[in-house]
Amino acid sequence: MKPETLLEFPCDFPLKIMGASNPDFAQAICAVVVRHAPDFDIATMEMRPSKAGNYLSLTCTVRAVSQVQLDALYLELTAHPMVRVVL
Repeated sequence: MKPETLLEFPCDFPLKIMGASNPDFAQAICAVVVRHAPDFDIATMEMRPSKAGNYLSLTCTVRAVSQVQLDALYLELTAHPMVRVVL
């Protein structure tokens, strides 16, 4: 039987979320991440502005417990109006 994913759970899984530079962007993204990964430590989030300062990249490493959890988190992030890309 072939596994659904190559990941072994639980695991630390980094997500890179990019959006337009907005003072509320990081807080909005943290709210989404915490909804799916309640143990996410907001202090570990990395923020990097683009060279021109028009965009902001956030890296959130969550403790993933299942593929279902990651899929739900990814879907909510990609549907968020402030998000341009999720990697």
